[in-house]
Amino acid sequence: MKENILQKLKILAESAKFDVSCASSGTTRKNIPGGIGSASGWGICHSFTEDGRCVSLLKIMLTNHCIYDCAYCINRRSNDLSRATFSVQELVELTIEFYRRNYIEGLFLSSGVVRNPDYTMERMVKVVKDLRVVHRYNGYIHMKTIPGASESLIQDAGLYADRLSVNIEIPTETNLKMLAPEKDHQSVYKPMAYIQQGVLQSHEERRKFRSAPRFAPAGQSTQMIIGATDESDKQILNTSSILYTKPSMKRVYYSGFIPVNSYDNRLPAVKQAPLVRENRLYQADWLMRFYQFKVNEIVDDAYPNLDLEIDPKLAWALRHPEFFPVDINKADYSLLLRVPGLGVKSAKLIVASRRFGKITSGALKKMGVVMKKAQYFITCHELGYHYTIHEASPEYIRKVLTEKKIKKQKVPRNQLLFNFSDE
Repeated sequence: MKENILQKLKILAESAKFDVSCASSGTTRKNIPGGIGSASGWGICHSFTEDGRCVSLLKIMLTNHCIYDCAYCINRRSNDLSRATFSVQELVELTIEFYRRNYIEGLFLSSGVVRNPDYTMERMVKVVKDLRVVHRYNGYIHMKTIPGASESLIQDAGLYADRLSVNIEIPTETNLKMLAPEKDHQSVYKPMAYIQQGVLQSHEERRKFRSAPRFAPAGQSTQMIIGATDESDKQILNTSSILYTKPSMKRVYYSGFIPVNSYDNRLPAVKQAPLVRENRLYQADWLMRFYQFKVNEIVDDAYPNLDLEIDPKLAWALRHPEFFPVDINKADYSLLLRVPGLGVKSAKLIVASRRFGKITSGALKKMGVVMKKAQYFITCHELGYHYTIHEASPEYIRKVLTEKKIKKQKVPRNQLLFNFSDE
C-alpha cells in the first residue's frame, strides 16, 4: 500500500470512529458471475472492539474537512487536527483491496461536508456507484446521507447502497441550534422523506416487475447524541417513536456524548460517555420495537428519565404491580411480553407449548426464561417456594435484584452496549 494512502487511512478511520450507526442488517444480495462479494441473511458477521464499536466494516470517511463548526464534533472546522481527503478512485481501490484480503466484509462510508452538501454527496455516490458498476461488488454498503443534499443525489445513492442514514445528532431543534448554529432539523428530515419515498416507490415497482431495481433494501437509520444537551429520556424516546412510524426507518442509534472538545463551554463537563444511560435507551428502544410498549408506558411526566439501576421493563413492572402475577398457562402473548425475564422467543414458546399440557418452572428454564426475575411476576403449575410481587413488595424485589447485580463482575462495554433486551 502506498505511504500516502496509508496515512490517509489512519487519519480518516480515526475521524470516523465516533459514528455508532454502522451495524448492517436486513439485506440479501447474491454474488453474480464475474462479481465479487455478497451480502446475505442479516448482513455482516460483526466483530467488536473493547468499546463496543463495529470493526467488520471498513468504517471510513471520504474526508474529514468540514465547513461546519459543531461543538460536539471532533472534525469541526475550528479544530487543529490532521486533515485528509481520499479521491474517489483511491477509496474504491482501497475497499476492493481490503475485501480481497479478507480484512472486511462491507463498507460504511461517511464524510465531512466540503464546499456544500451536494458537492460532497456527489463524490460519495460516485464511490458506491463505481464499486457496484465497475468492480461489480455485491457486499454490504452503508452510506451516510449528507443533510441538505438534493433529492436526485439521494435517489442515485439508494440504487447502490444497502442502507442510507441521516443523523439527527441532537434530539431537539433548540439545542441543535445552540451547539451547531449552521444546522437545522429541516435539512435532516427532508432527506429522510426522500429515502422513504424511494423505498416505498421501489416496493410498489417490484410488486409489478420483479426485475425492478431495489432502493436502499436495508432501509434507513439515524443517530442521536446522548448527554451533550439537557433533553430528558422522554424527549429522546418520543423522537424515536415518531421516527419509527416511518416504514423505512429501521434503527435509531444512541451515542453517549464523548467530550472531544472540552474547551467549548457550551458542552457539559463530563469525563466519560454516559454508557449506562446509553444502554438503558437501547433497552427502551427494544421494548418499543419488539415488546409492544408505548413511550408513555416507559417514561412519562412522573418518570421522565429511565432508571439507571434497573432495566426499563423491570422498572415498569415494579411501578405496575396490579398487572401481576401473570398466569403463564392462561395469559395472552402481549401480557407475557410484559413479564421481566421473558423474551420474545420464550413468550412464543410458552404460547405454543401450553396447548400440549401445563407448563412448569422447569419447562420455563428450558425455554430460556430468566427465572431470577420472572419468579416474582408469574404463577404456573408449580413454583415451589417463590414469592410473587404481591406476597413480597416492589421495594423488596428491587432490593433483591439490584443486590445480586452489585456482586457480579464488571460487564465489558461491548456486552453492555449490545445486550439490548432485558433477558
